[in-house]
Amino acid sequence: MERTTKTRSVINQTTGTAVVLTNGKLDKTDAKTAHGLIRGSERFDVLAVIDVNSAGRDAGEVLDGIHRSIPVFASIDEFLAVSDKKPDFALVGVALSGGIIDEEWQQLLMEILKRGISVVNGLHMPVGDLPGFSEIAETHKAEIIDIRRPKPFIELSHWTGEIFELKIPRLSVLGTDCAIGKRTTCRMIMEACRDEGIRTEMIYTGQTGWFQGNRHGFILDATLNDFVCGELEAAVVECEQESSPDLILIEGQSALRNPIGPCGAEIILSANVKGIILQHAPFRTVFDGTEDYGCLVPSLESEISFVEKYGSRVIAVTLNGQGGSSGDLKNYANDMQQKLGIPFLRPLEDEMSKLVPIIRSFIRDHDRYPSTTLLKPPRINEMKG
Repeated sequence: MERTTKTRSVINQTTGTAVVLTNGKLDKTDAKTAHGLIRGSERFDVLAVIDVNSAGRDAGEVLDGIHRSIPVFASIDEFLAVSDKKPDFALVGVALSGGIIDEEWQQLLMEILKRGISVVNGLHMPVGDLPGFSEIAETHKAEIIDIRRPKPFIELSHWTGEIFELKIPRLSVLGTDCAIGKRTTCRMIMEACRDEGIRTEMIYTGQTGWFQGNRHGFILDATLNDFVCGELEAAVVECEQESSPDLILIEGQSALRNPIGPCGAEIILSANVKGIILQHAPFRTVFDGTEDYGCLVPSLESEISFVEKYGSRVIAVTLNGQGGSSGDLKNYANDMQQKLGIPFLRPLEDEMSKLVPIIRSFIRDHDRYPSTTLLKPPRINEMKG
């Protein structure tokens, strides 16, 4: 039987009403996809969150104390009992260890499908490949949408160098570690720029960016390694050609030097990104996921120098306060801003509009920045000449 999993072109058109599934993890960092959806999505109209441990509360208040009129229910049946309509989709709102859908989650997703609600899954393990799930979905007229299923080979893009011909300035939010809020910061910067009249688009590089409805991007860790640079370039080129913004923001993934997932060089070099906003968690001592190995997070100064070696420039630093108090984080920001002479902001506490003047300056002076690739490759026709 053919799997009930949509193709990539149709996936990008997916939109509608939804509930978000967190299965008891709403108040944990594992629920970062749910957190992004609670903060906002242009793709889905989020009606509720299903989470037994936070049932009866407002999802926004659980997340960050801000009421967002998104109620939390203990089960899908409790939601359906008070809702006047069935949601179009149930969204998997967590990042499970290894991307594996365990038996508890399989049971939950089976219950969803049996109620005729389509499942949208951003985990590495495709729901559509689980035994019996496609048949259940077809029987109950539901769909399984696995957005991390790799593109067909024929649809993948190689890097071409076309990025050097683009004129729109590009900034990327990179991180000194994993799971410190790069995407959240990137979206907040986009919204602040738009509020100030700067037409800004964000290139998503992870599943949550897709869930939130960003128009341009790709899922980096679902892309064959040889095509990551080409897919990144293609997303930026598409953004310039179709949206023609004043500024393109690129969401960073993983961390510059975390050995579990070193990432950043591709974004700087393959997208020719000349400006970086660096997300940093000053109270972390070891890289996320390396606690058993003691891999120390380098100093912020070292990370800034590391970025500069690629030919880019850090224009601001945004901070994640995990592990310290609000006062500690404020003192750190003030001290480092005086020391390094660049803006330091706390995205969850400071007005992101404070970054807009430095971004306007970057846009204005963008043409003066050198290419991040010191030896720009010649065109084939130039080589023939």
